[in-house]
Amino acid sequence: MPLTPDERLLLRSQCTRIVPGFLLTKPADEFRAMGEWCEENAIEHDVYGQGPLIESFEARIAALLGKEAAIFMPSGVMAQLIALKLYSQRAGTTRIGLHPSSHLLGHEEQAFAALLGLECRPVGEYYRVLEARDLVPVCERLAALVVELPIREAGGQLPGWEDLEALKEAARQRGLPLHMDGARLWESTPFYGRSPDAIAVGFESVYVSMYKGVGGLAGAVLAGAPEWIAEARIWRRRMGGTLVHQSPMIVSAARRLDARLELMPLLYRRAVELARALNAVPGLKTLPEVPQTNMFHLYFASPAPAVEEERDRLAEEHKVWLVGGVKSAEVPGWSKAELTVGDQVLGLSDDELAPLFGQLVGGSPAP
Repeated sequence: MPLTPDERLLLRSQCTRIVPGFLLTKPADEFRAMGEWCEENAIEHDVYGQGPLIESFEARIAALLGKEAAIFMPSGVMAQLIALKLYSQRAGTTRIGLHPSSHLLGHEEQAFAALLGLECRPVGEYYRVLEARDLVPVCERLAALVVELPIREAGGQLPGWEDLEALKEAARQRGLPLHMDGARLWESTPFYGRSPDAIAVGFESVYVSMYKGVGGLAGAVLAGAPEWIAEARIWRRRMGGTLVHQSPMIVSAARRLDARLELMPLLYRRAVELARALNAVPGLKTLPEVPQTNMFHLYFASPAPAVEEERDRLAEEHKVWLVGGVKSAEVPGWSKAELTVGDQVLGLSDDELAPLFGQLVGGSPAP
């Protein structure tokens, strides 16, 4: 009988080797480290979005993104909804351009429509990055085009630099503002070999996550022009996002920001190495074949229930957790899982991991 979600969480917590993502800090350890960091840096609470902590953090992220101003938000969902609302107000149209795999379409219960009355115009193809040619058939006027870098649902794929520049130029010629869904922008810099501000040139606004790659408790930052961010502050209050203290979220992100950004090139190289090893295992394929960030999708030549059952068995017998959620793939009989390469993989070798992953599709016995 399959394990319940709670049973799987317990099983994962008992593993001594965990492949996906970053090492999770226990709450007591996290709060202790945050307290020490606050003492070392004489941190005081922000109050309703004002104070040295939040203002200096917003300024720092704005500088990293090459924008004049930025605002901290309690969630990325709120940040992007506010961005779309501002573009819609300014353009006088409710129609927003979204990639078919956009997070706003697949993971937010159609919030842009239910809460703001906005419309979606799909642009591009689900498993392909946005390109300039995708704007050619778009005849209607759009308030803005959301460009996700990288595209999560396509295995973390990124457009080539020349393709990205061509998309920016095509949008500029149409007078179409570009908003970047940069939830994983930090993870994209090694592929381009360029800084976040260089990548963000040509985007009128940028959203970045403070908890995905950075590892903060929660939160996001929205960056853009000063007058645009001033309007965003009004909408943050309207949406209930101007909390009395946002300091816990900011401290948890700020204290590890530099270290995580410095780690991204190493994680990218490790993802490329691991994908190469996994693609050599019969019954396993990655999308893309060569990762473009420190995440990719791993495809199994077995149905999801069988993969999950074998994963759980390996976790119980070998104390190793290989993948998280497994779901059916587009090809019948195949399944897939998202794999983010974090610091936990740095101490594990491909010779150790490849046979274990092979077991998920009935390969050789695990060592």
